[in-house]
Amino acid sequence: MYWQEDTKSNTPKVTDDVVDLVFTLRCQCLPVDHVYALFEAVQTVLPWLQEEPGAGLHAMNVAASGNGWVRPKDPDALLYLSKRTRFELRVPRHRIADAKKLVGKKLDVCGYVFALLSVRKRPLSTMTTLFSRHLVSGPELTDEEDILRWVSAQLIEQGITPRKMLCGTGHSIATPEKNIATRSLMIADLEVEESLWLQQHGLGLHRHLGCGLFIPHKGITDLRKETIR
Repeated sequence: MYWQEDTKSNTPKVTDDVVDLVFTLRCQCLPVDHVYALFEAVQTVLPWLQEEPGAGLHAMNVAASGNGWVRPKDPDALLYLSKRTRFELRVPRHRIADAKKLVGKKLDVCGYVFALLSVRKRPLSTMTTLFSRHLVSGPELTDEEDILRWVSAQLIEQGITPRKMLCGTGHSIATPEKNIATRSLMIADLEVEESLWLQQHGLGLHRHLGCGLFIPHKGITDLRKETIR
């Protein structure tokens, strides 16, 4: 008898066309609404960040609650960062070397020292449930059903069939021009190819402010446990 198992995998290969760069850092604290200031500081080193397709800045994240602590709602209140807190950038392959120039820099973010110490490259995930902490839907929709219809139309246009979607909490990001309203969004039961496409391309506007970037999530039932910027 001759027997050979089929060793081919149906799982698409994850390339490094787009990756997350994960930086260790030293920073005591930042205001709750720090995203625009963080972008401005990073842009002094990476002036291409806002205009580069596939690039995006992940807002700093801490747990929404824990050990009796609840994340403050006041945008000027402070978030205290632990030694395990990381800063992440999503960049296309041809910008990886440029983005690594952040290592060793001490940035000024809202008057606080934001020192970037080291970096590692992390590939995108093959998980099929994705979460975006901040999504800007056009034209700045606020009703949940309208947002989901808009998202569905955007996905279908790219050949992605939305099966399960859920809107979460709303937030506002202050910029010099205006306050940008965002909603969190969970998309579940994607195909692996669809998940990778969404991670590579994102959805909506303002990727440089952490909007429309998707990260892997354990499942749609965990939405209430989300961490936020």
